[in-house]
Amino acid sequence: MLLTIDIGTTTFKTALWDFAGKAISFESALLESDNIDGVKHETSALQWLDAFDKCVKKLKNKKQVQAIVISGNGPSLVPVTGAAQIKDKLFIPADKARLWMDRKAVEYQEEVSALMGGFVDASFFLPKILFIKDKEKQVYDRTKFFLGCPEYLAFALTGEAKSVFPCKGFDRWFWNDEILDKLKLDKEKIPSFIKPGEEFGLLSSAAAKLYGFSENIPVICGGPDFFAAILGSGVKEIGQVCDRTGSSEGINLCTQDYVSDKRLMSYGHPIEPYWNLSGMINTTGKAIQWACSLFNLSFNDFISLAEKSKPGSAELIFHPYLAGERTPLWDPNVKASWHGINLGTSREDFALSVLEGITFAIKDVISVMAEVGQETKQLHLTGGLSQCEFLNQIKADITGLQVLQGFYKDTELLGLLIIGSCAMGRYKSFKEASGVLYRTKTTYEPNVKNKELYNELFNKYRILT
Repeated sequence: MLLTIDIGTTTFKTALWDFAGKAISFESALLESDNIDGVKHETSALQWLDAFDKCVKKLKNKKQVQAIVISGNGPSLVPVTGAAQIKDKLFIPADKARLWMDRKAVEYQEEVSALMGGFVDASFFLPKILFIKDKEKQVYDRTKFFLGCPEYLAFALTGEAKSVFPCKGFDRWFWNDEILDKLKLDKEKIPSFIKPGEEFGLLSSAAAKLYGFSENIPVICGGPDFFAAILGSGVKEIGQVCDRTGSSEGINLCTQDYVSDKRLMSYGHPIEPYWNLSGMINTTGKAIQWACSLFNLSFNDFISLAEKSKPGSAELIFHPYLAGERTPLWDPNVKASWHGINLGTSREDFALSVLEGITFAIKDVISVMAEVGQETKQLHLTGGLSQCEFLNQIKADITGLQVLQGFYKDTELLGLLIIGSCAMGRYKSFKEASGVLYRTKTTYEPNVKNKELYNELFNKYRILT
């Protein structure tokens, strides 16, 4: 069996699988972030270790686990200030983790971008490290290693500090010795790279004894969460998109060739020799969560309210830029807005416009992809919002694409099974494993009656941005 772990922004998830793709058990724990003011997004990395402790202690048959595979959110940065310790649970001294949404390092993104030969957003690792060095020198001096989110947990389990380099094409967002020298960063604080499918190291005897695992089982790199999600959502052919729903939204299109466009990111697809053309939308699930709080409604009641409006929300248009925006604007200062409010606008219209607005943001990314010659044929959903049938149909209607909902909503965990199974020699390739282990549950077709309406509203959405 394989134990897969994905550290999300709001949820820590684990699943125990057999190699045939059957989920034996599933455990999760809620996570928190604090000091959120639209720019500063931080959390205690120790809660990831606490969540591991809570989830894994509930699992059965742990002696049968042959490997642990880990992925996590990013680019999130953890300044680790001490060695891994194991007593009654895992512990690593660390300053607060700067989450993927954290944009305090805006003043450093130009310096890094010029050096890397392409735009590097403030949310990425190098601007964040420079910020800490200049603005929080005591933290920088105490730091033994700068680690990403999954690397932090892997360090606790193995005692081995590694950095994850996801795949080809990521050079602009990462580093080499020459770059570190030019930025005057201490190389010893930044560990060497490994790739998805490679080992962080072996599970320490202390961790094995504490949690009931066999000793010396491999702890395998699953890469960033998007990498695992692409595989787990069954995206393995050109023109297919992995729509990774959550607090944010990742749009990952499988392409034949590398694409150079400053509005998008292009890097290797998990399945070679393809490429992944990517866009990130900052606040989609977060926008719904915000709106639920605004209306004092549960998620289900908010969806029920939205269902009472008519397609188009009485021409009310919502821009979901609640924490700036990445793709395609790359503007940390852009603000969310509603356009078209009048005396006839209802609560139902406001609710539906939020769902339509986040989907217009998705179509905006897909439209930019089309502008650079990359056709989108199919949308594969993953994440918690993929279980919302009403929103899934809106996505089909607004994008005009066939939308597929997989059997498992947490495709990061299924993707980690695919990666781990290949690492253990069960399959010859990620493509083969994905083809066997992914299954479609529901297919949504666009409603042609709404095509003209949504095309008109989308054009207004872009003009008003």
